[in-house]
Amino acid sequence: MKLSAILFQAIYLVIATAALLFFGSWLTGKYAFFLLLNGDGGRVTDLLFWGWTYLGDGIMWVVALLVTFRYFKNRWKLTLFCLLISTLFSQTGKQLLFPDALRPAAGQIEMSQIHTVPGVELHTSNSFPSGHTTAAFTLYLLACVFFPSRTTLLLGFCLALGVGYSRIYLAQHFPTDVAAGMLIGVVTILCSLALENVLSAQKEKVT
Repeated sequence: MKLSAILFQAIYLVIATAALLFFGSWLTGKYAFFLLLNGDGGRVTDLLFWGWTYLGDGIMWVVALLVTFRYFKNRWKLTLFCLLISTLFSQTGKQLLFPDALRPAAGQIEMSQIHTVPGVELHTSNSFPSGHTTAAFTLYLLACVFFPSRTTLLLGFCLALGVGYSRIYLAQHFPTDVAAGMLIGVVTILCSLALENVLSAQKEKVT
């Protein structure tokens, strides 16, 4: 399986950023690093990240599938694999491997220290990993496969990173949850491409 230069650079960028988030959490402490990134940016910033976080919502997979069927009909299985594998990994982490992972608003930190955005319902459980971040970075890497360009590499990364940061800003996740979601995105795209290659090889043998 040969990766394009753009996809390779994107994967490197994601892994490096995730490593920085893990390192920051280790260096300053999980809660302290969260509070550092969770600071109040004002009403405009509240509205910005309230909306930005929806780029990691499940509806974005519908958009991705529609784009795939419109422009890359012969590769719809790749998008489907990405959806299924990313969901499997993130939900396995949340529900089976780390079911007791608590979110910032679960009482580990005084609520008076946490910046919250009015109207945003704060969840308390199933914190690790961040599902929104997983979806955002999986879609970002998938976009690098379909639209390999410097614009996709940089703009796509900024959009996905904004989703990850929004989960911290909205007090829904710790930086470690976000970092894990980013890495799941990397694993997902590699597994999906490998599966696509296997199916293509089997189809060639049959024909």
